[in-house]
Amino acid sequence: MTSARRTGRLLTSLGIALAPRPVLVLTLGLLAVALVVALAGLAVPATLPPDDPFSPLARFGTAVGVLAVAQLFRLRFRVGTGLVNVSWGEAALVVGLYLVPPGWMPAAALLGVGLAWALLAVFADRRSGLEVLHTTGALTVAVAVGTLVTTRLATPFAAAPTLPLVAALVTGALAYLLVATGIAGVTLALRPACRAGPILLHALRGKLLMFVGNVLVGLGVVAVVESDPRWLLLLPPVLWLLQQTYSHRIRADDERRTWRALAEATGALNQLDAHAVATAGVSGPLSFLGAERVELDVRRADGQWRRYAGEPGQPVVHRDLSEAERVGRGSRTGARARRTAGASGRGGPPFDATGGYADGDIAADQLPIGESAVGDPGSPAARSDHDLTRSLAVGGAEVGELRVRLPRATLPSQREQDALSAFGDALAAALHDAATHQELQEVTARSSYEAVHDSLTNLVNRAALLSRGDHALHQLAHDHPVALLLLDIDQFKEVNDTLGHAAGDELLRVTAQRLMAMTRPGELLGRLGGDEFALLIPSPTVLGGSAGERSPMPQVLRRAREIVERLAAPLEVAGVRMSVEVSVGVVVAGAGTADMTELLRRADIAMYQAKQGGGSVAPYDSARDASSTDKLALLAELREALGVDDQLVLALQPAVDLATGAPTGVEALIRWRHPRRGRLNPADFVRAIEESELLGAFTRYVVDKALGIAADWARHGLDVPISINLSARSLLDPRLPAEVAESLRRHQVPPHRLVLEITETVVMSELEVIDEVLAALRQMGVQIAVDDFGTGFSSLTFLTRVSVDELKVDRSFVMKMAESPEAAAIVRTTVDLGRELGLRVVAEGVETADQRAALAELGCTAAQGYHFFRPMPSDKIVAVLRSLFDSAHARILPLRADGAS
Repeated sequence: MTSARRTGRLLTSLGIALAPRPVLVLTLGLLAVALVVALAGLAVPATLPPDDPFSPLARFGTAVGVLAVAQLFRLRFRVGTGLVNVSWGEAALVVGLYLVPPGWMPAAALLGVGLAWALLAVFADRRSGLEVLHTTGALTVAVAVGTLVTTRLATPFAAAPTLPLVAALVTGALAYLLVATGIAGVTLALRPACRAGPILLHALRGKLLMFVGNVLVGLGVVAVVESDPRWLLLLPPVLWLLQQTYSHRIRADDERRTWRALAEATGALNQLDAHAVATAGVSGPLSFLGAERVELDVRRADGQWRRYAGEPGQPVVHRDLSEAERVGRGSRTGARARRTAGASGRGGPPFDATGGYADGDIAADQLPIGESAVGDPGSPAARSDHDLTRSLAVGGAEVGELRVRLPRATLPSQREQDALSAFGDALAAALHDAATHQELQEVTARSSYEAVHDSLTNLVNRAALLSRGDHALHQLAHDHPVALLLLDIDQFKEVNDTLGHAAGDELLRVTAQRLMAMTRPGELLGRLGGDEFALLIPSPTVLGGSAGERSPMPQVLRRAREIVERLAAPLEVAGVRMSVEVSVGVVVAGAGTADMTELLRRADIAMYQAKQGGGSVAPYDSARDASSTDKLALLAELREALGVDDQLVLALQPAVDLATGAPTGVEALIRWRHPRRGRLNPADFVRAIEESELLGAFTRYVVDKALGIAADWARHGLDVPISINLSARSLLDPRLPAEVAESLRRHQVPPHRLVLEITETVVMSELEVIDEVLAALRQMGVQIAVDDFGTGFSSLTFLTRVSVDELKVDRSFVMKMAESPEAAAIVRTTVDLGRELGLRVVAEGVETADQRAALAELGCTAAQGYHFFRPMPSDKIVAVLRSLFDSAHARILPLRADGAS
């Protein structure tokens, strides 16, 4: 066992035990060929000059020395994951062919190259014995081929340079280069995941100038020896200058490649997806540092760690770290950092059995003797002095750690450490930005979900029920029957008063769960608030039979009674067993005859009929709906109001610049001074107008009134835009752009001073006429603003479809900013979005100084609300605007920061 153990240690020290079989076979083959050609060359009779002042041994020794010196004074540069050596091999070949008979050259190369690389292995590279044998055999074979090609064309031994001889020597040197390169390529191809082609092409580009210089140096030495050997004393400084020139050129090319690759790797970090950033963070050092392996530990938002790892030619893999790995990660980091800090101060790399081979005049280091583990990012290879570790932090907050293993043939240089430091800073910032973006997306998604869902039952809320219900109705034919059930829990107030609000909440949750269990595919269930629920049935069942039975109402009433019975099943709330009793109002109508608001109104009437009649279910009876006739009367009265000038008036509310106090615009709000009903707000009559044929006349009336007021401002020297709320249905009228243009021309108001405010419900429609109307308005220069931005379901989708100039933050978010982080986040996101898109952002409903200060701190530029001014008559607005202008120290900002329309 002792002898076997010693043998194993010997084989390991020589690099044989760790060498893959193909590499070992290649090395032994090269060595065998080298020995054969060396012995065969020595066996060939050689004729020396009769008056030769040098002995054969002196000549042979000089050739050995020349070949050894050519290898010792090499240049090295990194390509990919390996190091490439270039030496003075061609110059040594030319000089050697002049000094000794051709047959002696293989033996001289075997001894000279072997001696040189043995010295390098001991004092510089600390290479294994197998690597020295591999390099010696490869260069000996290359010298033999170069010698053979040269002697086929001319006789170089002791011959003065002539043109044919120069041509022969150049051809032989080229053959030497190609053979050395070919052997290097074969050796590189044996390295796992190593692309030999690009490495060799890069090495050849760096070698071309040196090849020409080497051949010229060799020919120059021969010429000097032929004329006057004393001139050889000037050779060392010349060779030193050439060596410095080659070295500078190679370093410059290498640095350009490195920094170009660094720029590309840094650019690849410009993403918002954390996984994509981490993948680019691993791929980058593999490219610009030629790393063997890269590991990136990323701290996720939940405090957990994920490790990404990659090697050349392999996909980046990742997995979550366990608790034990996370604990051990910190202790290993300190040790690695200490090793890395001291690595660049030592003179040479440690002994490395997996180092590189030097194959020929172009030699490839870092070649496969040992295999490295690929695939599991949690099982990295053993750490060494070739590891660079970079802690990633932003503002003192740790976001990850980057570890890079460089090729083992050299230690990391200062340039590589600087490049990794710069890349690490960019990677840390990119990871932080991606995490922040993800958190913002989550907050936005949560806010969007909460905006359309009831927090207690997770059913859609009233606003979402109305919007989604209207959308569903629009998808159906005009006469397609739909049904709506409105459910109200009886004696719910008594449950709250007797058992407490927690018991009431539990009752609502149980009722919602039971209703969800009874909801069928395609139906829409929502909580309206309090103890009311609504169920929209887009396709109620219609059974055949008598004429009355062909209506869906009987089947819907049966469905409602079934729901009542199943909800009445006993349940226990707060330790009290009870039964839920509900009253249900049922309405059936054509999909095109009423919207969700109208259906809910009718169902509400039916529900109260059920309560008053003592039954649990009641259908809608239009004969008992007083508001339906009142609506008809209201429209008739509105038609009369459009024909006079003193009933429909505009109340004006300025928006002011939060920084300067200057007015940035004025919103025109419609009011109705009804001679019988008194003062009516828009909520009292605008819905009826939108559902009637009066919408077009009403829109023209408001636009004409507003532009008349704006024209009066211009006569007073006030250049302020005026905003008008535009109904989504108005955009269905293709005549609208022409009517607006005519009104602008009649009042001589520039188009940019008219701002039309639309809501996000526009995006729900896919009708081309809406896009055409908006495009025509924008083409003439009219400004477009989005009212109540953030309350819809597709705010960002809206901005990608419709080009706008202004975003108006809904008053609900402004009012909740102080106590709701979600509302504050939505306001902040809207302000940032407006800034990025070059849009003006106006906050609505500002009522307190604290809200104004918070908006200014967030970067919001303009606001309106009772804190500044209440809506006022048109005869007072001129004085207010003039006062604002006089007290402001800045001009009015355009609606878009870049001034574009």
